[in-house]
Amino acid sequence: MEPFVVLLPLFGALLAMPIGRMVSARAAELTTIAFVLMACLIAWVLFFDVAVGHNARTIQLFTWIGSGNFIADWAVKLDTMSVIMLVVITSVSSLVHIYSVGYMHDDASRPRFFAYLSLFTFAMLTLVTADNFIQLFFGWEGVGLASYLLIGFYHHKKSANDAAIKAFVVNRVGDFGFALGIMAIFFIFGSVGFEEVFQAVRTDAVVTPFNAADGAPISELTVGFLGLELHALTLIGILLFIGAMGKSAQFFLHTWLPDAMEGPTPVSALIHAATMVTAGVFLVCRCSIIYENAPDAATLVTFIGATTAFFAATVGLLQDDIKKVIAYSTCSQLGYMFFAAGVGSYGAAMFHLFTHAFFKALLFLGAGSVIHAVHHEQDMKKMGGVRHILPFTYAMMIIGTIAITGVGFPFLYDIFHFPVGTAGFASKDAIIEAAYAAGTEGRTGAYYAFAMGLIAAVFTSFYSWRLIFLTFHGKSRAPDHVMKHPHFPPNWMLLPLAVLAFGALFAGMLGYKSFVGDKAASFWGNSIYIAGDAHAGGESHAVEAYAAEATPPVEGDHAETPAIASAEDPAGAAHDEAEEHTEGYGEEGEGHHFPLWVLYAPLLAMLIGFGTAFAHYMRGSDPLRPGLLREGGILYSFLKNKWYVDEVYRFLFLNPSRRLGRILWKIGDGRIIDGLGPDGLSGLAGFGSRLIVRLQSGYIYHYAFAMLVGIGVILLIVRLGGAQ
Repeated sequence: MEPFVVLLPLFGALLAMPIGRMVSARAAELTTIAFVLMACLIAWVLFFDVAVGHNARTIQLFTWIGSGNFIADWAVKLDTMSVIMLVVITSVSSLVHIYSVGYMHDDASRPRFFAYLSLFTFAMLTLVTADNFIQLFFGWEGVGLASYLLIGFYHHKKSANDAAIKAFVVNRVGDFGFALGIMAIFFIFGSVGFEEVFQAVRTDAVVTPFNAADGAPISELTVGFLGLELHALTLIGILLFIGAMGKSAQFFLHTWLPDAMEGPTPVSALIHAATMVTAGVFLVCRCSIIYENAPDAATLVTFIGATTAFFAATVGLLQDDIKKVIAYSTCSQLGYMFFAAGVGSYGAAMFHLFTHAFFKALLFLGAGSVIHAVHHEQDMKKMGGVRHILPFTYAMMIIGTIAITGVGFPFLYDIFHFPVGTAGFASKDAIIEAAYAAGTEGRTGAYYAFAMGLIAAVFTSFYSWRLIFLTFHGKSRAPDHVMKHPHFPPNWMLLPLAVLAFGALFAGMLGYKSFVGDKAASFWGNSIYIAGDAHAGGESHAVEAYAAEATPPVEGDHAETPAIASAEDPAGAAHDEAEEHTEGYGEEGEGHHFPLWVLYAPLLAMLIGFGTAFAHYMRGSDPLRPGLLREGGILYSFLKNKWYVDEVYRFLFLNPSRRLGRILWKIGDGRIIDGLGPDGLSGLAGFGSRLIVRLQSGYIYHYAFAMLVGIGVILLIVRLGGAQ
């Protein structure tokens, strides 16, 4: 059964277009939906079997690549991390497939679209079930290919083609780093298998790099790279993270993500919520043991993630395209996930990945419903009053907004012993608190991440409510024919919104204890490094440990902390007597050991953003009046132009590349290679023939004269030769 969770979407992708040609487009749609739904059902069964039933396993299917010591099997790895991703991917993909039946009903290329969607799903499932870095890289490149096809689905539009090429090229930059990281792993460890690599790091094994005379414990091993002697694990961590930066659109390699909105809206929901952009977070969390032993690489992850969270939130403040607002929101939320992993809270990073899938897919599909209704208009300044024609979509978008902004009630934690609020409240607050806790433990960059996370929370609330107020409230700013004759979304589009809304409301409360609460150690098992997570085990403390061989907690009134290996006690024997932790959002010294202001700071940030947006867009007669920033001002232009990152790249890379290409084309290829080569020789022949043609006057006396001159020259040569 296990391999079919990966293969079923591939079957749908292969059959969609033939069935579309031979039967009908609707048959192709139903075929792909059926296969993805079956995969979703299997994924949920595996989730309860593996994550809840603690029955992790790896199924080796066949040897994919074998050359000397280089072995890469094709396998289906099932542990808590992979089954969580299976559930997220197949669930959101199923809903996107169903939604697309209504959204794409007028498109003549529906079979091709559904084939691409299923191919995308298959590639991502391959990635998350990989048992080695090569298989993971196969899925990694597969989602890159599928994203190129889907972003450029409207290939008749130049903007869509440009966006697809941009996404493909920017991701190649990150993938180059990822490929180098895989090469470095094989060079150092002699294997690309997860178990072999992670076990060597976990036990600080003596490792001898390829062709090296002597080895060293992996924690001390250095290798030469670009003329420098670098810590081996730090080098590997940085190279892998470069790949994650490209795929998950982190600062410097984020520029492709907003342009990806050129694809159909269901594509945006699939890329941004459940598949491609989460691959980088998954990679870092999968390699958590590497980053815990490479603090400099982890600091880089923290810094880039926190900067991305802040950067994307500031840019989202002034975007007018409804899809681009949500796109920059995705970029910002991914930053949260990365800096959570950077400070060692991998459980919180995966928790936010899980909850984010629900409310972000809900927001994108809700935005698609709005765009569908207003005749494919995407500028929020040309909307307004849409709640009167789309009341259900309005309600769903409100749910998505309160989820992403983190509406919740922290003071109820002492009563219920889990965060009472929306999904974003549970997971995002856990990340912010984890950053603060890591800062108190001296983790580099943690306080910076904490500050950036709080500021980004203010901006997230502002731009999210700005979207609601500009789109759904006030007087309509759309043409009369749009509001009088809207395209009402069919039930195919509304049903997925309701399902996602349930997840956006309750996923955080339902998953909190397992992901980051007192059940985290047994829930994650050997799939993630959990010690040092401010929420794993219910207490923030810096224990150098890895839960690879953790004993499941004893069921009862008070679950005991499992025995875990540490630097001082590798076997975990020092933890015979487990500590009991009191959880709660109380005074410092109780529960999570956070000051009260830290616990309430995210809620206050959300209220500040909401209040500011409400005051500007709801209390005035004209929501489009000049805002908090003066149009044309330096700061306004800086944010409106997205920090001028595209312009800087154009100046530093694009324009010099064009100039260099033109020089190589015009001078190198045209003048030198062709000029001195085939073009030069043919030109010389032509020049000679033109000279000869001039001698052909057509007059007999000219030819007779030339013959006499020639005879005279020949006689002279003969005479001179005879004289010698």
